[in-house]
Amino acid sequence: MLYFSPAVRVLVIGICLLGFVFAAPNLWYSDADSAARATTALEAERYREGPQYATLPEDEKAKIPTRAELEADQARWPAWAPPGVVNLGLDLRGGVHLLVDVKIEEVIAERITQLYLEIGRELGAESIGRRISRNGGGLRILIPDAAKLDQARGIIEDVSQPVGGGLGVGGGFGMGGGLDVGGGELEIEAIDGGFQVNLSEAGRGEIIDRAMSQSLEIMRRRIDAAGTREPTIQRQGERRILIQVPGLGSADELLKLIGKTAKLTFHEVKGIDGEARNPGPTEILLEDQDGRPYLLTEAPIVSGDNLIDASPNFDQQSGTPVVTFRFDTVGARKFGAFTAANVGRPFATVLDDVVITAPVIRSAILGGSGQIEGGFTVQSASDLAILLRSGALPASISVEEQRTVGPDLGQDSIDAGSIATVLAFLGVLIFMLAAYGRFGLFANVALIVNLALMFGFLSVVGATLTLPGIAGIVLTIGMAVDANVLIFERIREELKNAKSPSRAIEKGYEQAFSAIIDANITTLLAAVILWGMGSGPVKGFALTLGVGIVTSVFTATILTRMIVAIWLKRSRPKTVKIGLFRFVREGSKINFMGGRKIAGMASAALVAASIAGVAILGLNFGIDFRGGTLVEVRTEKPADLAEIRSLVGALNYGEVAVQTFGSERDVLVRIEAQADIEANNEVATTVGQTVTSEIPGSEIRRVEFVGPTVSGELLQAGIIAVLLAVIAVLIYIWLRFEWQFGLAAVVALAHDVALTVGVFEVTGIEFNLAIIAALLTIVGYSLNDTVVVFDRVRENLRKYKQMSLPDLLNLSLNETLSRTLMTSVTTLIALVAMFILGPEVIKGFTFAMIWGVIVGTYSSVFVAVATLLWLGVKRDWSRPEASAGTQFGGAQV
Repeated sequence: MLYFSPAVRVLVIGICLLGFVFAAPNLWYSDADSAARATTALEAERYREGPQYATLPEDEKAKIPTRAELEADQARWPAWAPPGVVNLGLDLRGGVHLLVDVKIEEVIAERITQLYLEIGRELGAESIGRRISRNGGGLRILIPDAAKLDQARGIIEDVSQPVGGGLGVGGGFGMGGGLDVGGGELEIEAIDGGFQVNLSEAGRGEIIDRAMSQSLEIMRRRIDAAGTREPTIQRQGERRILIQVPGLGSADELLKLIGKTAKLTFHEVKGIDGEARNPGPTEILLEDQDGRPYLLTEAPIVSGDNLIDASPNFDQQSGTPVVTFRFDTVGARKFGAFTAANVGRPFATVLDDVVITAPVIRSAILGGSGQIEGGFTVQSASDLAILLRSGALPASISVEEQRTVGPDLGQDSIDAGSIATVLAFLGVLIFMLAAYGRFGLFANVALIVNLALMFGFLSVVGATLTLPGIAGIVLTIGMAVDANVLIFERIREELKNAKSPSRAIEKGYEQAFSAIIDANITTLLAAVILWGMGSGPVKGFALTLGVGIVTSVFTATILTRMIVAIWLKRSRPKTVKIGLFRFVREGSKINFMGGRKIAGMASAALVAASIAGVAILGLNFGIDFRGGTLVEVRTEKPADLAEIRSLVGALNYGEVAVQTFGSERDVLVRIEAQADIEANNEVATTVGQTVTSEIPGSEIRRVEFVGPTVSGELLQAGIIAVLLAVIAVLIYIWLRFEWQFGLAAVVALAHDVALTVGVFEVTGIEFNLAIIAALLTIVGYSLNDTVVVFDRVRENLRKYKQMSLPDLLNLSLNETLSRTLMTSVTTLIALVAMFILGPEVIKGFTFAMIWGVIVGTYSSVFVAVATLLWLGVKRDWSRPEASAGTQFGGAQV
């Protein structure tokens, strides 16, 4: 029905207005920084008044907004507007992205050492003889006196920490050598004359979770204390942490904050230089910054865990920078007792296993405070104070993935993406108006509302917009009109049957609804899988694509229907004309199935060539999939590639590839992954410094590094994502149609993916993580076309029970051909605009999409339907189809 009750109209209009209201703040703010400053005014103001602000360098202080800036931002913000805006990703606003691996093995080893010392001390306190040795990942404890085995076991159990509120290691003691596993931290196995003690699985898990939580909190404190705004710090998997900090110009700045464990301990000195002999069981041998050896007790007197404050200062006598510190009550008591008992003897201050200083104790230090001297500069003293205040990381970290985008490149991407989006939007609006006249105008209104709903939703959830996300919006612009095209083409067909305008329009909406839902759900499945399997910017693309699908279905099936219903009621036209031109003449009878054999052989040959080419020659994998470092450089004059290649090659980092990137001034430098993960962290810095120092006027615009472990995981995840999308589609189409339809659709998908991968092998365009996103979208888009045709085939199987299958398939293809071409053209208008005018960094992505639209349109006709003819279908479709429409407040939609 075309009737919409007043309540439904108010609801639909209200939803649309909410989209505009929540999207409106994005017009006042060009980036997320201004919005964040307006919404966190009190926090920023308090920070300026706090002690941390005084320790910042001047350039860092300048990044913190003043009260006047905050008030100016708040004055610009309309009182009625919601506070949220769409955040800009690092590829648009500039900043640093790090994926770091926390070396959990160090935490495990440290706990084993603690157990070694604690168990030995407790057994000694009870006069129990023992021989304790480290054995693999645990301890081997031998008790010579068998009569004290039970007592020793009890002591070991007492040392064990409970896990998750558990009761510890329970159970009795037996000499049979059995394994006794309780709910605590340790597994205690009875062996001949003692015990083998290992960490339990629960104990290891508890240690890992505690270490990761501590690492997250400490990193957040350090970054916040440095005055950095809006960082993203979150755990990924068991032992990785993702850190994204906007506004930083290089990863070095961030690594200086988070890269050091800053583990501060104070030890008794047993020997220096010649007295520093080989360490005994409870001793360690460390060196100072000059390589001077120190023999120390392994157990610290007191550790940085007892620090409650640290700040940069100056020594009162020498005037040199120092770091003053203050202990808590427990630390002050331990430190005071040790210094009182060891006047005249040295003690060592150790930071990250390096002896910073080893002064002689002149008198007892009872106040719980002191200072660290270590040849500091003002900056290094300030940095160390931040590290100590925030606490020590439980373990060291290594960088698995690093991406840095300069602010200039981010702004260039915003400008190029904005221009491409606007022109794509205008191109689609003009095309729809030209193709469908008044109804095209209705569709354009829906498209504008669709964009408002998209940005409104993204603003409410605080989503992050990335470059692939912009591409997702552009693709949505092209695909959003597809549902309207389906409806308008269906109305055209109904008008040929001499129905009244209102009845033809009503019938058109009803008949098109099933195809719209099926086509969009298949694309939505690809978007959901991409969101679940993707990472970083790819998730941004999946989010914008998924949200765009939902909003476009709403605007096409409900909003435009309501607009048309209002127009019909007011104008009451006697005739209705849909569109001003057609790509396909009315009543076309192209014999597609007659050419299926030639098309099939051509497709089979191309697929075989693609597979063979990839197997023999391989793809030009980007660093996402093969690891390595990428540096984007902009030179003042047209770049001399040979000079840059010579400069970087002289650094002896292995294979180097240098190529222009868009303009003659933009250059990409790729360096192969280094065997040592730590060495990879230095490559980008060294390459950048070398190029900028040797080539005047050059600047580093982007840096990316992906370690071999992450690159392998990304490739595996990409392959799994494509396979999952294919399986999900097969199941859905099987349930909605029959198994033959599902299998035919999968054959078409395999064809499209193979040819797309093949064209990347032929062209040599970089194959990276964004291309996996493009492949999944191609899967969804190809299915969009295929499902529309299948839906018409299913309808015609009910209508023409005696027609031969080839003729029926030809009829279905001809009836949907106009819609197929119209949708492909609108999508290509948007994608070509993005390819020509959009940022260079996503040209490979948009090229894959353009190719996918062309190949997907072809495969829907000559692969999917031809395969369906070969498989055959059942001809009895007399059973009623699952509801072709649903009711929405009295109006069937």
